[in-house]
Amino acid sequence: MTFVVTEDCIKCKYTDCVDVCPVECFHEGPEMLVIDPEECIDCALCVPECPIDAIFDEVDLPDDQLKFIKINADLSAEWPVIEGMIPAPEDAEEWEGVPDKIQYLAEFLEDMEED
Repeated sequence: MTFVVTEDCIKCKYTDCVDVCPVECFHEGPEMLVIDPEECIDCALCVPECPIDAIFDEVDLPDDQLKFIKINADLSAEWPVIEGMIPAPEDAEEWEGVPDKIQYLAEFLEDMEED
């Protein structure tokens, strides 16, 4: 099992979770963070640190977020490791709770499908 960053992270990209991760399993993309399932040690330290509750144990994922298991695995292979906390985007609060943000990952998801 592993933990999964979900759609709520898109455009918010808070990095409080990165600061507590003991194994540097978070990877940063332009719109969100993802967790490398091969590196995650299931410690759950990141879950309470996420201010928007965007991280779930994969067994507790809401049904509409199941696709993020694959998204995290695929994008963590493409995006670089983030090793420490960085400031959130200036407009992060405006994106909190906005539905259907997966559209902002479209170009990255298309790239994965082409590979």
